[in-house]
Amino acid sequence: MNILLTGGSGLIGRALIPHLLASGHQLTVVTRFAHKSCKHMDWRINVITGLKQLSHLNDFGAVINLAGEPIADKRWSAHQKQLLCHSRWDMTGELVRLIKASQTPPGVFISASAIGFYGNQGETLISEQTPAKEEFTHTLCQRWEQIALEAQSAQTRVCLLRTGVVLAPHGGILAKMLPAFRLGLGGRIGSGRQFLPWIHIEDMVRGILWLLTHPIHGPFNLVAPSQVSQADFARTLAKQLKRPAWFRLPGCVLRVLMGEAAVLVLGGQRALPRRLEESGFSFLYPQLVPALQNVLAE
Repeated sequence: MNILLTGGSGLIGRALIPHLLASGHQLTVVTRFAHKSCKHMDWRINVITGLKQLSHLNDFGAVINLAGEPIADKRWSAHQKQLLCHSRWDMTGELVRLIKASQTPPGVFISASAIGFYGNQGETLISEQTPAKEEFTHTLCQRWEQIALEAQSAQTRVCLLRTGVVLAPHGGILAKMLPAFRLGLGGRIGSGRQFLPWIHIEDMVRGILWLLTHPIHGPFNLVAPSQVSQADFARTLAKQLKRPAWFRLPGCVLRVLMGEAAVLVLGGQRALPRRLEESGFSFLYPQLVPALQNVLAE
């Protein structure tokens, strides 16, 4: 297929691109930083700086939309919330407009969302049908998904990626956690009982490729089937590094440091990849220990 990809310079996009090329697909990547991105991308990729260069998507068989401002890098001021929302909503809306303007639209539109769609759910088991809790992450994701679903038609199926915490060798949550854990300063955050929905980067990529080639649509939880609490995750990571996990960061301290964004760490979702597994998808890394061993080895 000829595929249009946004967010190609992000954690998931960088891992996805080599797999798309290896499968024989042609790839056009949308990025604001074309010159910088080209240095890190395969010469076979067509790079464009914005969607204004396109008036339709007749030439594309699929669109994969991974664009969005990183959600955990800054405190959630009113301005930052607007930036988080519109970096997702506006790009998605423009892609939907182009799909609708096409006489022969792409057969599939795969659009990012996040497991934060459900809000903080405590220990409740979450499937794709679980009602959400009203909070900022749900508001952001609900509108994001609602916009993407406007592209659904008899010609275009829409898949929504409700993605958990991605474990990768470079970047993501582990890049933030490893310095402290390697010094023996790791441990639980807050109560530690909150669930941390994770997925190995290889399974994340394989999940996208699965949705690309199978005639299914709707929301999918992109998380490993065996979820763990934040305290268990911390103990497991420390054990793999042969370090203690005695340190505890109180929730009140994190709220001072992160403000409202602390809910990303102090809240949690005990999510299951029910629809993905029901479609026949099989995880390479369903358990945390082998996943961490593989990531840390790299």
